[in-house]
Amino acid sequence: MKVRVRFAPSPTGPLHIGGVRTALFNYLFAKKHGGDFILRIEDTDQTRYVPGAEDYIVDAMNWLHIPFDESPAKPGECGPYRQSERKDLYLNYAQDLIDSGNAYYAFDTSEALDAHRKDHEANGKTFIYNWHNREKLDNSLVLSEEKVKQKIAAGTPYVIRFKSPQDETLHLQDLIRGDIKIDTNVLDDKVLFKSDGMPTYHLANIVDDHLMKISHVIRGEEWLPSLSLHVLLYKAFGWDAPQFAHLPLIMKPVGKGKLSKRDGDKMGFPVFPLLWKTAEGDTFSGYREDGYLPEAVLNMLAFLGWNPGTEQEIFTLQGLVDTFDLSRVSKGGAKFDPDKSKWFQNQYLQMMDEDVLAAQFQKFLDNKGVSTSLDLGLIVPLLKERATFVEDLWEQGGFFFETPTTYDEKAAKKAFKEDTPEILGNIFNILKDLEDFSASNISDKVKGWINSEEMGFGPVMMPLRLALVGEMKGPDVFVIASLLGKDETVKRLENAVKFIA
Repeated sequence: MKVRVRFAPSPTGPLHIGGVRTALFNYLFAKKHGGDFILRIEDTDQTRYVPGAEDYIVDAMNWLHIPFDESPAKPGECGPYRQSERKDLYLNYAQDLIDSGNAYYAFDTSEALDAHRKDHEANGKTFIYNWHNREKLDNSLVLSEEKVKQKIAAGTPYVIRFKSPQDETLHLQDLIRGDIKIDTNVLDDKVLFKSDGMPTYHLANIVDDHLMKISHVIRGEEWLPSLSLHVLLYKAFGWDAPQFAHLPLIMKPVGKGKLSKRDGDKMGFPVFPLLWKTAEGDTFSGYREDGYLPEAVLNMLAFLGWNPGTEQEIFTLQGLVDTFDLSRVSKGGAKFDPDKSKWFQNQYLQMMDEDVLAAQFQKFLDNKGVSTSLDLGLIVPLLKERATFVEDLWEQGGFFFETPTTYDEKAAKKAFKEDTPEILGNIFNILKDLEDFSASNISDKVKGWINSEEMGFGPVMMPLRLALVGEMKGPDVFVIASLLGKDETVKRLENAVKFIA
């Protein structure tokens, strides 16, 4: 059987990085085994539908370069790929379950069910709609066939519930967690079809996975409680179930609990791939807008709950495909580490083609309204070692593009002395007449003068750097001067002398 997996998000808001990781692991597994990776939009719950959420999901996957083999925009033979466009399918399958005795109509009102719950709570019990009370409630298991038909004909609201088996032990297999035993007596009779004419997640999910020929269901740990029902549904339909694998949760960096969208805001890191603005005006940051490279985000996510079994940490997407194995996915929760995210970003920035990085830095300067004639292809390699994001290139080398108007106070006290104007004046005279303004020639001339005057390098080099940069930072000072050019260099020396005076 060909490997076919699906990523099936609900368009109820922005895509959390936990969802992105689920998509990634599905993609890696499919491509490792020469299979198909499918996007299915599970929008049966129209009350929670958020406009723009589906586009957000697709945009996020496109940014991360995780292509779908089939999707609403790229339909194959198993469409449609939105559940809302498949809703006519599900009632027939629900009816098949009723006909086979695996499901039943339930006419209980919400008020009646609330009363049952309160009565149980008053007696210290928990109300569960299943084998121990379903024949005492308002459903087709106790009503005559004629009465059921009358209620339906009269428009009495109803749901269709699955009839969970009694006194059985289920042995469920999970590719990550192994054998799982479930006592069916603790299962409730889940609603499969709602009174609004729409299927619940459980029914639609099983029907669609079967019709789309899904071979493996790789999803988050939060769906483990649904595994027993889903396996029972496959059995009730007489279908072969896919293999299941439940991924560990992504946990908060500190404390216990699942990583939430609010954690990022509180702790200063994104939990969404792209920026998201709510209808209420709230804004949540995204990895893309925060300057992360998509390759770094994917590499970081791959290591949340999986490891290759070696010391290697940097993988291309194809490298992840070649190495990925579900047997190396952990059962326990994966703690999210914002610093590790930045480490991956730093690694990928260092590996970037310098022409591409220079082009991105040029775009950053344009957005900042900074124009320059300097060769960014020469400047970027000097700055990138200390940079994690493109914007860090500005932090490290903004002095190339803006003449210093102030000087670091602490450094100025140390570097600017009584004789500094005279020293800088001599450097000015050396440089203003140089025709060869290469870094090596500037270095030879300045160092030659220092040696001829029998001076230490400190009284010259410190004020020279401060004059050109405004701070005690940056690459080789002679390289800085050469890139700035003669006119700008001597101008900055003049400004420093005026400042000291």
